[in-house]
Amino acid sequence: AEFVESGGGSVQPGGSLRLSCAATGFPFELRTMAWYRQAPGKQREFVAGIISGNFKTNYADSVKGRFSISRDDAKSMAYLQMDWLKPEDTAVYFCNTRPTSRAWGPGTQVTVSP
Repeated sequence: AEFVESGGGSVQPGGSLRLSCAATGFPFELRTMAWYRQAPGKQREFVAGIISGNFKTNYADSVKGRFSISRDDAKSMAYLQMDWLKPEDTAVYFCNTRPTSRAWGPGTQVTVSP
């Protein structure tokens, strides 16, 4: 499996970003996809997931109501729409399957600051 994340950047609190993930090397449409993040000095944590087939979603409590995960199986792409960003959302964001594969992409940096 391979993952390439994009779409990160620097925004002010309250701003929005849309992250994209291109996945290859496995049957994308059959796997639950998820976004994870790792802030400086902290462990990587789960952010949001979307189940294959029924597209049911779930979120970490810290992002519920602000983030939205989606997927396009025809393109093997996953997305994370992030609204109302807070400084504590600052992290490198990664996509992977859930449970995770051993391969991780480079991630995309999200920085939220005044």
